[in-house]
Amino acid sequence: QVQLVESGGGLVQAGDSLRLSCAASDRTFSSYAMGWFRQAPDKEREFVAAINWRSGNTYYADPVKGRFTISRDNAKNTVYLQMNSLKPEDTAVYYCAARFVSGSYYSQAGYHYWGQGTQVTVSS
Repeated sequence: QVQLVESGGGLVQAGDSLRLSCAASDRTFSSYAMGWFRQAPDKEREFVAAINWRSGNTYYADPVKGRFTISRDNAKNTVYLQMNSLKPEDTAVYYCAARFVSGSYYSQAGYHYWGQGTQVTVSS
């Protein structure tokens, strides 16, 4: 069983930065990729970013390219999402997820384990 625990959310103003963390249990060393998704009120959950655990290759949704950076610390089994130049439209609950099979990084379908989510609120 993989356990994922997100932290780092909060209330910030537009233009500020936040760094989210996702601490994972030991088994994630064998995961294929880790991803971040978000869900805003009254909207479907959407892809934000993903990282291949072994290669370190990264993937981003268009709305966050150039502002968000996903990274990993293998030794700590932790994935980070550095969010800069935050906008009110970034307000959402952010979830990290782990997948153990190859396939589209952008689809929720391949991610088998999910964290409980952390709230990010950006005021204008």
